[in-house]
Amino acid sequence: MKPPAPGQTLRFLRRGEPVTLSHVAPDRTLLEVLREDLRLTATKEGCGEGDCGACTVVLGEVVNGQLTYKAINSCIRLAHSVDGMAVWTAEDLASPAGDLHPSQEAMVRCHGSQCGFCTPGFVMSLFGMYQNTGGGQGITREQAQADLSGNLCRCTGYRPILDAAQSMGALPLPAGCGVDEADTVTALKALKKKPATDTPYLRPGTLAALLQARAAHPKAQIVAGCTDVGLWVTKMHKRFERVLDVTGARELQRIETYPHHIAIGAGVTLTDAFAALVKERPQLKTFGQRFAGLPVRNSGTLGGNVANGSPIGDSMPLLIALGASIVLMRWKKTAAGGEIAHRELPLEDLYTGYRTNVMRPDEILAWIKVPRPTAQEQVRVYKISKRFDDDISAVCLAIRLGITDGRVTMASIGAGGVAATPVRARRTEAALTGQAWSEDTIMAAAATLRDEFQPISDMRASAHYRTTVLGNLLRRLWLESQGAAVIQLDSLQNVEALT
Repeated sequence: MKPPAPGQTLRFLRRGEPVTLSHVAPDRTLLEVLREDLRLTATKEGCGEGDCGACTVVLGEVVNGQLTYKAINSCIRLAHSVDGMAVWTAEDLASPAGDLHPSQEAMVRCHGSQCGFCTPGFVMSLFGMYQNTGGGQGITREQAQADLSGNLCRCTGYRPILDAAQSMGALPLPAGCGVDEADTVTALKALKKKPATDTPYLRPGTLAALLQARAAHPKAQIVAGCTDVGLWVTKMHKRFERVLDVTGARELQRIETYPHHIAIGAGVTLTDAFAALVKERPQLKTFGQRFAGLPVRNSGTLGGNVANGSPIGDSMPLLIALGASIVLMRWKKTAAGGEIAHRELPLEDLYTGYRTNVMRPDEILAWIKVPRPTAQEQVRVYKISKRFDDDISAVCLAIRLGITDGRVTMASIGAGGVAATPVRARRTEAALTGQAWSEDTIMAAAATLRDEFQPISDMRASAHYRTTVLGNLLRRLWLESQGAAVIQLDSLQNVEALT
């Protein structure tokens, strides 16, 4: 194991007051800082991988002059990534007099806590929901289930916790429990500083500065939301001498809309990226909510998920089916000093093998370009996993078809969990294109799809299961297109009654 990396100063806002910590290593997690440096032990250490939610805290940032709130997993979030933000933990909600915040009081009244280990994480997710709904107003059962999907509890069966989510808006807010947003915005603006240029943790504020930093430090570990790199720290005990964070570049924090495509910057969170995709294609809403839990989506970025290249990364099959491309950028030296150089390629052409790609050491994946929908297209995406929420896919299949006058005029299919990389099912696309939209066509295409890949067996599924499911999902698409009624877990009301 490498010796600890040298540290630098970390500053964030807590209880309206700035916190300054010196010599914080670039690979130190926010949870470690909270528990070990600040002794804020109400934030629990559970799975260490962003699954259980016991470590949940809420971050505050100023976006377009407004204070925004996001529940995130502190166990896999690198501490320096919250520099200049506000941080709320379970210790920060009650008033100085000991009065409970509505998110806490609702848990007490609804008997939402038993063993209590997961409770601080649930309360923090409830607090984030409370702040984002104008004081807990209008929260539906479905929204509560979606927003709490990143918090696991093995005692209560969730029903009383969902009751708490819906009831906290009716409870009074005691003096000293609320957030003074105007003061917080002012304090955060005062806390902002010029991004450091030669420190162990780099988070440049512009795209040009980011690319120059990459050129100067090609061996630095690139991070975005840290939702996978954080596991390298907590599970593999990796150490990084230098970290380069792409999320500070303001150009890459944007989602831009053009006549034929939308461009999603590499610093855009999964939450915001999926919101943009769902706005274009509303049928993707359930799939977007099933991409991990909300705290992971609030930290992770779409660019990071794509660049990471995991064969079970859920966004890539969808993006491949939608015909997405990626833009790679680097800093090119010129006689005048330098300029930004870029190249664009189809997303599926990025990967060369298991977690390997065509990027140069000085390149960064900067943008993802997604074609806008057409009137003729039909899009379906299926995720097969052991749990409905907050789980990794065994198989993911995304299908985009164009059907005119009963004939398939276009087919684009992306698959995950069946090869060393996310892949495009080119043979199956060819088997569908130009054929009549019929059961015979689907059965032949399903056979082709089963033969197109050679998946492996692992802890999530056997190779045979994956191969079988691939063909079955294509047949499911056909049945749905013919009006067959299919049981959808996301459409069931009061899911907790089934547990």
